[in-house]
Amino acid sequence: HAESRRHPERGRRASAHSEHGDRCYSETDAMLPEGRLSGEEEEEEEQEEEELREQEAARRMPKESPLAMALQILLPFLLAGFGTVSAGMVLDIVQHWEAFKNVTEIFILVPALLGLKGNLEMTLASRLSTAVNVGKMDSPIEKWNLIIGNLALKQVQATVVGFLAAVAAVVLGWIPEGKFQLSHAVLLCSSSVATAFIASLLQGIIMVGVIVGSKKTGINPDNVATPIAASFGDLITLAILAWISQGLYNCLETRPYVSSVVCAFFLALTPMWIVISSKHPASRTLLYSGWEPVITAMIISSIGGLILDKTVSDPNLAGIVVYTPVVNGIGGNLVAIQASRISTYLHFHSIPGEVPEEAKGCYCPCRTFCGSGANHRSAQVLLLLVLPGHLIFLYTIHLMKSGHTTLTPIFMTVYLVAALLQVFTLLCFADWMVHCMWRNGKDPDSFSIPYLTALGDLLGTALLALSFHFLWLIGDQDSDVGD
Repeated sequence: HAESRRHPERGRRASAHSEHGDRCYSETDAMLPEGRLSGEEEEEEEQEEEELREQEAARRMPKESPLAMALQILLPFLLAGFGTVSAGMVLDIVQHWEAFKNVTEIFILVPALLGLKGNLEMTLASRLSTAVNVGKMDSPIEKWNLIIGNLALKQVQATVVGFLAAVAAVVLGWIPEGKFQLSHAVLLCSSSVATAFIASLLQGIIMVGVIVGSKKTGINPDNVATPIAASFGDLITLAILAWISQGLYNCLETRPYVSSVVCAFFLALTPMWIVISSKHPASRTLLYSGWEPVITAMIISSIGGLILDKTVSDPNLAGIVVYTPVVNGIGGNLVAIQASRISTYLHFHSIPGEVPEEAKGCYCPCRTFCGSGANHRSAQVLLLLVLPGHLIFLYTIHLMKSGHTTLTPIFMTVYLVAALLQVFTLLCFADWMVHCMWRNGKDPDSFSIPYLTALGDLLGTALLALSFHFLWLIGDQDSDVGD
């Protein structure tokens, strides 16, 4: 780059920095020009560096009209939506399987494991999208180092989060009731760990292909990567969870040791992934500092899972099952796009610890939606997609004769209000959270999306449960709900 040519000393320092360790490597350094001068040299060149950064940002920042942005987002959004519809229909079917009926705590795992796409896949997509936009993947060697390091990191996180999600399901499901069966606890652990590992590996490979393909075709990966990460994510994860859970449940009587062997096998692979991910400085940093958001997000999603478990247990409200992945998935997809776009904008126009003028001061929802800036336009476009998108997906569920809930005007009104409220709240949270994290020197690509998608799971499940309770109370109900 021009900056490297004009400051060869900075380039040499950056190279030496990467060769001799990363003691001061922060989460945001992976996406910013490496190497920093200190003392008088830095003070003298500060103004020149600022000008160079602005020129580079102006040259590389993707320019797009609201129409172009909406068209780029629309197809992946619809794909992701139909993926969540498929996942809801699968969940509607498997809720009647023996494993789900006799080990109902599997329902607590559902939002936590489906939330892995927000914790891991969307975070990976957002990190790599930002890396593409700021030119960190122009070099083939750097590109593959980033990809392999991030994929290995994701496998470590998936295995650990899968295990912790099972522990949370045991605690939330059984301890309050005073019931505990060791065989069921082991089944939950092995199902959760195996599902998280396999689904994360498959989706990670798909994600890398999408981002590399976006770069070659000139599409802004911020617009397409996170929805496509979710389009197959829910369906793949839910299908794997149902298949593994039922298979292990069938083995409980005849071969009870199988669950323990499966769990031990996937946990034993963790050291190998740790070694691989520690080879790249960016993934090595996140290997130590990236646990807080994914574990916190898993706990938040598990609370949503507890709400789902208790709601499904009520025969009058069991129809909620088919709609839960749809509402949660769409909310998570839209807020992940916004978080990724704001993060890319900050990487171009600010340095960690400093936020643009318009983001300073007390937060107000008007700041998110009112204005003509790129992030205001994207928030407006994403909010406008909610109602037509959900109408399409509701009609699709109706056509497929799934859900067992008649699409009455009052049902559709209550459902759409809940969905709109969820996305409005999430977009406001995204604007506030991403800027807060940037102000504190944390990379929003790695830290914000897990919190936002987990909050989407909790909000979506809670609002849906309230909606179904409300519909039941006012008499808008079906005799075959959940049948």
